[in-house]
Amino acid sequence: MSNIAISVENLSKKYVIGELERYYTLRDSLTHLLNYPLRLLNKKEIKEKEKEFIWAIKDISFEVQHGDIVGIIGRNGAGKSTLLKILSRITPPTEGVVKLNGRVGSLLEVGTGFHPELTGRENIFLNGSILGMSKKEIERKFDEIVDFAEIEKFLDTPVKRYSSGMYVRLAFAVAAHMEPEILVVDEVLAVGDIQFQNKCIGKMDNIASEGRTVLFISHQMSAIEKLCMSVLVLNSGSIKYRGDTKSAIDFYLNDLESKASNMDLSDIKRTGTGVIKLTGFSLEDSCGNNLNAVSCGEELVFVFHYEIMTNKSVEDVSMGFSIHNRLGDALTVYYSHYSGTTFSELPRSGKLKCRIKDFPYSMGRYFVGARVLIKGIEADWPRGYIGYIDVQAGDFYKTGSVDAYGIGPILIRGKWELEPVNE
Repeated sequence: MSNIAISVENLSKKYVIGELERYYTLRDSLTHLLNYPLRLLNKKEIKEKEKEFIWAIKDISFEVQHGDIVGIIGRNGAGKSTLLKILSRITPPTEGVVKLNGRVGSLLEVGTGFHPELTGRENIFLNGSILGMSKKEIERKFDEIVDFAEIEKFLDTPVKRYSSGMYVRLAFAVAAHMEPEILVVDEVLAVGDIQFQNKCIGKMDNIASEGRTVLFISHQMSAIEKLCMSVLVLNSGSIKYRGDTKSAIDFYLNDLESKASNMDLSDIKRTGTGVIKLTGFSLEDSCGNNLNAVSCGEELVFVFHYEIMTNKSVEDVSMGFSIHNRLGDALTVYYSHYSGTTFSELPRSGKLKCRIKDFPYSMGRYFVGARVLIKGIEADWPRGYIGYIDVQAGDFYKTGSVDAYGIGPILIRGKWELEPVNE
């Protein structure tokens, strides 16, 4: 028996921009065949209309052995989700061949296959059936699924009342307990809390130890590093690198860093109401001078450039940002409303600034994400980094020395004292 779980040969997927992909029924196909001679009479239809299209993935080939845990990483739009949808048989390829040796369990989007009006109990049976489990198999695994998902208290509550985290827990629990030979997992684990993410990683590790195969997409490099044996790096629909986990992550992060100085927020994928739009990010010193690099322990100003996209007055704006390490782990998340500050009557365009005294990060490069809330509702969230910070050595401890550093990205300053013990 072959040890190949997944074989992909010259796989490509083309989408026509602005056109929904349609899947034809038998009746549609017969109608299309009968009308074909009539359409030939129309010269306008003989000449194919020029349409703009995009190759979501192009000429991809690779193999995965049984029991391998393979990570798939890349920037937004690299083709990761399209590849997994083809492997999960959700969408057909335009070209190429996929061979799967075993049953596939997929977790691509939160709540896929769930009915919002049905309870958690009912959706376990519904979703399990969609994934190919028999009723007896679901009944046998039911208690394990509920226990893993940690939703016993809400088992008979309609899932439309579930939080996104509860959706993820239940969806992953069903997919993981169907005992697939191949488990395909997209970015959805990012919705769950840290404890549950670690639980899922442990479950996927157990699945692989039983000789089954896992494909795992994530923007969290620490999760990829912790779980995967090897990694595929996708860029613009093609495989740019494949190798062991460490070298692949290094390749990806080095590529990200080389492009960091040319970040263009106009092209980045974003979510929110769109009432306000972030247009740029920059750094200033305490005197308002632009900075290319900063020294730890100095005063630093984060500058978020914005435009208002409506003629109405905008009230109660909270500006938030996050700071991430090279692996994508969030080290700091801070919104202006945490300190009791919101902004109202903003001009059409301007800058929102956050002044940080004694910047507490040690030497290295850090990446910045940003999000704007209006009255607590997401207005703009660029789904990627909007900039980076290069931190140089500095006199953080105010001792006249710039070499006093330990291990770790965050520096702290405390007051030391000795208390003798009377004997």
